[in-house]
Amino acid sequence: MRKVVVTEYNPEWPRLFEEAAAELKKVFGEECLAIHHFGSTSVEGMAAKPIIDLLPVVRKIEAVDRFNGEMLALGYQPKGEHGLPGRRYFQKGGDERSHHVHIYESGNPEIKRHLAFRDYLKKHPKEAERYGKLKKKLAEAHPWDIEKYIQGKEHMAANIEKQAMEEI
Repeated sequence: MRKVVVTEYNPEWPRLFEEAAAELKKVFGEECLAIHHFGSTSVEGMAAKPIIDLLPVVRKIEAVDRFNGEMLALGYQPKGEHGLPGRRYFQKGGDERSHHVHIYESGNPEIKRHLAFRDYLKKHPKEAERYGKLKKKLAEAHPWDIEKYIQGKEHMAANIEKQAMEEI
């Protein structure tokens, strides 16, 4: 069982993203078109679970499965679609997760949604602060219950996403 931990923004997160992205680019080579830092660790100043979220965009999603061995060698557990058709998902760090990799094929609408959410929070620091405070409060209230933590932030996240999608 993993503990839900939300910390203040860590200025090392962008560097950790760059290091992980460089490793992933080596693995996926020309199959990889771009790698984006998204999620809460990508929003400067915002409290977050200290897990780096990476969003590689690839030419063909089916090709990703060929790289599972190389991802395992880097410490990433392949999870397949992990409940989301059209995605390939990897976790690093076991119960002390450090990285999540969400891979989508170019053109998948999930890419736009994730990046719009991130960009909205970057553009609206007061919203990012409110969201971060809610996450800290939920992590303190439910440190051993990830489902309650997720449920507690769903309403605010949905509102942010709606506003973000209206802005693009």
